Amino acid sequence: MKPSNINNTLSDNELITLYKENSDKEIIGNLYKRYTRFVFLVSLKYLKDKDESEDAVMQIFEKLFIDLKNHKIDNFKAWLHTVTRNHCLMKLRKNQSVLKKTQEYKIDSENNMESEDYLHLNEKTDDEIKFKNVREAIDGLNNEQQKCIQLFYIESKSYHEVAEITGYTLKNVKSYIQNGKRNLKNSLLKAGISELIIIYILFSI
Repeated sequence: MKPSNINNTLSDNELITLYKENSDKEIIGNLYKRYTRFVFLVSLKYLKDKDESEDAVMQIFEKLFIDLKNHKIDNFKAWLHTVTRNHCLMKLRKNQSVLKKTQEYKIDSENNMESEDYLHLNEKTDDEIKFKNVREAIDGLNNEQQKCIQLFYIESKSYHEVAEITGYTLKNVKSYIQNGKRNLKNSLLKAGISELIIIYILFSI
């Protein structure tokens, strides 16, 4: 009998044991159905943002495909709570780190710090870098990524608004934005723009 035929009658630990034996991805889907709201609410407690919490749910359950095989789990719900909390805390620390770097860049720029990266950046050239390079990088994205990046960053639309305007699913919108942002960064790096300036540009557009 296929595992998917009996998943609904099994306990969490039985599902995990079965997954370790046969790697049936439908078992993760079953756990996802059981604990989606639980993980979302725990994430929302820490992140205070609905869209970021929805992203966290997807990221955490994607990790289960590997993590369930590498950990001995006695109480799945308690373990999942810890995993979710740690994921959110890491995300918050990362966000604070990016914000700190952005603020440091702005302070350095205002104080006219003469470094290799900023020596020739006055207000005019800064605007030129921001709009010319970002515009060229956006134009180099595929059609789906262009639309989503334009709406989300340039026009300040939410994930749900982008989905409504484009007709893409919410999952696809988030994927296009994530991949598009990564491609933007790669394009700007190839254009010879430093990592720190890219951080400033991507969080300023």
